[in-house]
Amino acid sequence: MKFSKANIEEKLDLVRPFLAEDDGNVELVDITKEGQVQIRLKGNCSSCSMKENTIKLGIENILKQFFPEISVVEVK
Repeated sequence: MKFSKANIEEKLDLVRPFLAEDDGNVELVDITKEGQVQIRLKGNCSSCSMKENTIKLGIENILKQFFPEISVVEVK
């Protein structure tokens, strides 16, 4: 399945409830031609000491399960 902003947003909705438990959220900033998904962590997630785990083990892992062609998820 080719990914787009709309279906990336749909998959981010799967993790948003978990982020919201800690008063956080994630915003999709951009998708590059190289397959990079750029996000912004919001609320408490932006300054959390566990944010690298949230990105790699949570957000990136879930997105790559649905869209293996994603090269990386990076924070902007």
